[in-house]
Amino acid sequence: MAVKIILLILFFAIMIGVGLYSRKSTRNVNDFVLGGRKVGPWLTAFAYGTSYFSAVVFVGYAGQFGYKYGMAATWIGIGNAFLGSLLAWVVLGRRTRIMTKYLEAKTMPDFFGKRYHSQNLRLVAAVISFVFLIPYTSSVYNGLSRLFEMAFHVPYTACVIVMAALTCVYVVLGGYMATAINDFIQGIIMIIGIIAVIASILNGQGGFNAAVFKLAELPSDVAVTQGQQGAFTSFLGPDPINLLGVVILTSLGTWGLPQMVQKFYAIRDEKAVQTGTVISTVFAVIVACGCYFLGGFGRLFDTAAIHKDDGSIAFDAIIPSMLSTLPDLLIGVVIMLVLSASMSTLASLVLTSSSTLTLDLIMPFMLKKKDAAPMSEAEKEKKQIVILRSFLLFFIILSVIMAVNPPTFIAQLMGISWGALAGAFLAPFLYGLYWKGVTRASVWASFICAILITVLNMFPATKFIQSPINAGAAAMIAGLVIVPVVSLCTPKMREKDVEAVFDCYSEKHMVEQKYALPEE
Repeated sequence: MAVKIILLILFFAIMIGVGLYSRKSTRNVNDFVLGGRKVGPWLTAFAYGTSYFSAVVFVGYAGQFGYKYGMAATWIGIGNAFLGSLLAWVVLGRRTRIMTKYLEAKTMPDFFGKRYHSQNLRLVAAVISFVFLIPYTSSVYNGLSRLFEMAFHVPYTACVIVMAALTCVYVVLGGYMATAINDFIQGIIMIIGIIAVIASILNGQGGFNAAVFKLAELPSDVAVTQGQQGAFTSFLGPDPINLLGVVILTSLGTWGLPQMVQKFYAIRDEKAVQTGTVISTVFAVIVACGCYFLGGFGRLFDTAAIHKDDGSIAFDAIIPSMLSTLPDLLIGVVIMLVLSASMSTLASLVLTSSSTLTLDLIMPFMLKKKDAAPMSEAEKEKKQIVILRSFLLFFIILSVIMAVNPPTFIAQLMGISWGALAGAFLAPFLYGLYWKGVTRASVWASFICAILITVLNMFPATKFIQSPINAGAAAMIAGLVIVPVVSLCTPKMREKDVEAVFDCYSEKHMVEQKYALPEE
């Protein structure tokens, strides 16, 4: 216990220290929200990766899907690494940085407003972001606090409040730069931690081959495997269709999540994009594949602790049950791992939500008030930062209230959030970077379709897709189909407005020869 407490105190001290150090670099809103768009490849790549993988993945998803699909759950990690990280950086990274800088967009709703010349789109996107980031934040608190209960026997509610307070302190102090530096530190801890935990868990089972052999020998659950022998060690597992739904949700979803895409807004230059692509992919291979690979052995730890009174499985208890068998020192390492994963995601979520609420909802109305006294640019920047910090606190309080009494288990909370956000935003954002033909009507159609699919599926009376995970995946795919179809059938935007946006890709810049081949 002494080792665990010392590691915990050291972790908290470093996080707050980074917040204090970064405070001097938050002179204006651009610095607070985007780090002045001067963040290098290592910080950006680790910020992207640590925001991607949190306690939701390590405790919730790895436990639930490892138990359901066995070793085939590793495919989820592979999808996260190559579709959610590598391809996202290649397809979105460079164009996002260019267009958002050109439009001076600081948030995803701000991008929609300026790209499609619609203040109403901006306002609705801001409301969607704020509302549906709350359940995601709650799911992170949920996963983190359950692990703390196992390690320290501290009440769940106390864990939630302490985590919220710590996150609030260092994000309020240092803004984006504090989160980016802390993300880098936390990312290193996550890499070391996941490797150490996997090695220890497999060693406790007699090694990799012995663990696989035990998993293959488990009695076949006919309801899950349809009688297939060794289903949990097979290539695609017992249920490849639903496994594909999880891969789509957790991999393609990052392309439309505000807290993920905004990492590309802040990256420094061309070289940083190229280097960051490689770093982010390697990070995801280690952490995501490691988490789901570990979860695949969850059935070997099927004890009374993971069964509810009604006989059903408490999926959120599977990973804590596995880890409870580790030595105290390794449990301390695991706590650092999950703390690192969760604090980075929490910081990203609260910064994204508060900046969206402040810059896209509150400030536009404040500046429009006729009786408002005129403000200088310096006064306006100072006021915006004060409001940003206030709404950071407001958002954290809301998410804590939901986390203290969550409506369902971790994976479902995340599925609701990712389905609504990525379903609404992915297609309009992606097509908006590449295609001049996207219409405002198609963006509205994407927003409405995703919210309807998500909300209707939350209630038993209107549920038409059994799994919230599959509902989220369906919302994303629907958006990718709806936007081009509706765009072809609805009035186009003014050509002058569209050309003005896409002029950003035609600007001439002098670059060193090592970054661009010379024209003959």
